[in-house]
Amino acid sequence: MGGNPTSGPTIPRPLEGVRVVEFSQMVMGPTCGLILADLGADVVKVEPLKGDRTRYFKGPAAGFFATYSRNKRSIALDTSSPGGKQVARRLTERSDVLIENFRPGLMKRVGLDYNSVAAFAPRLIYCSLKGYLPGPYENRLALDEVVQMMGGLAYMTGLPGQPMRAGASVNDVMGGMFGVIAIQAALAERQRTGRGRYIQSALFENNVFLMAQAMMCEVVTGRPSIPYSVKDSPWPIYDLFDTKDGSKLFVTVVGEEQWQAFCLAFDRAAWLSDPRFITAQGRVDHRDWLIPEVAKIFGGWNKAELAAKLEELELPYAPVNKPGDLFSDPHLNKSGGLTEIRLPDGRNTKPPLLPISLDGRRLANGNDPPQVGEHTHDILGDIGFSTNEIAALEKAGTIASSAV
Repeated sequence: MGGNPTSGPTIPRPLEGVRVVEFSQMVMGPTCGLILADLGADVVKVEPLKGDRTRYFKGPAAGFFATYSRNKRSIALDTSSPGGKQVARRLTERSDVLIENFRPGLMKRVGLDYNSVAAFAPRLIYCSLKGYLPGPYENRLALDEVVQMMGGLAYMTGLPGQPMRAGASVNDVMGGMFGVIAIQAALAERQRTGRGRYIQSALFENNVFLMAQAMMCEVVTGRPSIPYSVKDSPWPIYDLFDTKDGSKLFVTVVGEEQWQAFCLAFDRAAWLSDPRFITAQGRVDHRDWLIPEVAKIFGGWNKAELAAKLEELELPYAPVNKPGDLFSDPHLNKSGGLTEIRLPDGRNTKPPLLPISLDGRRLANGNDPPQVGEHTHDILGDIGFSTNEIAALEKAGTIASSAV
């Protein structure tokens, strides 16, 4: 398709008509809610009266709320009060899905644990996002970095003896994704059975799933895992190279057609008949000689010129970008991979959309991240509270609203 895949008439979204109530904070629960919201669900984010605490984070966590809150409606509610519990129960009763990622036992204190909810909302799909699935660890608290350490990811990422967390909240984000997968499966099942499901997704088990390749490699080879920072490459050319202007490019040459195109384009036709390099395995076996020679070749090129040449040859390559560089990435901007949103503080920015398209179209943003309690009155009206009842709840300090 030509043009911007996010332009044109609004496309129907698969989960329109599904209401989700989100009791969550930090990353995993909000990620789950974000994906469902982008797919068309009406996601109602239940916030404390002062707002979700991620709104006020500083430092590396400062972007949490802005990243995961678009397309959601906000209700500010004191769930510890009798009136707040009544509101939360009615909202839950009139929803299709509940998401929660609080510490074990917290939802029970407000009467919204699964056993309590199943008694009055048997069609509800209840999704708990935790540190661990049921078992000996289930009552432990966990963070992404904790499970990266115990799940082998930090070992595989860092240098020997220096485990290092990955540079993103990979388990939080993927844990939320697996929650969405299970929710969608449960919604499809409910069409047949009329019954809800209790779903759990967890950080630790997500990390173990990420480590499946390394685990199975140990089984197949009989050798222990080696961190990626020092392990031998299984590919002939799969490395980071310096260019003449002081930049770096990651370049891969792995297939036979790629090898032939590389040798001919860079005046190394003799390598095609060199006995050392006749097979891919031969090239891997002689990487100690080959990679320094390739580095000499690429070191004579400027980054832009080399990138253009590799593009012409259809050889995979990549610059080493910082996160902020992605705002100006030409592909993301031309393809509509970034969406315009206004932050609660009034600034505009362009976060990434879900990495999917439907019929060649990206799911552009519908609504900006909400103010605290921006939709409190609307949501209460939707679930049957009268104007007088809403006013009484507000007077009692049970709810808060920023609606104008």
